[in-house]
Amino acid sequence: MLWSLKTSDRTAEKARPAIQLLLITMIDTTWRAFVPTIGGTFLGIGLDHLFNTVPWWTVVMVPTGFLVSAILIFIQLRALRKK
Repeated sequence: MLWSLKTSDRTAEKARPAIQLLLITMIDTTWRAFVPTIGGTFLGIGLDHLFNTVPWWTVVMVPTGFLVSAILIFIQLRALRKK
């Protein structure tokens, strides 16, 4: 027995790649936003404890993490606009 897709099923199949692209973009943006910021925080805390300079390295590394996050997201958005 042959089975044919209804129009709504075909539309759902066409929408699936768009949804997957959106999810991949969201995941990509999320790691770009959080990994440098959290990494900078932990790196700053570690350096403060290593060099006994509390809170100076943390004060430097948290904004550095934010800056790296902003640059990574900017690069991602520029690449998406070119597509």
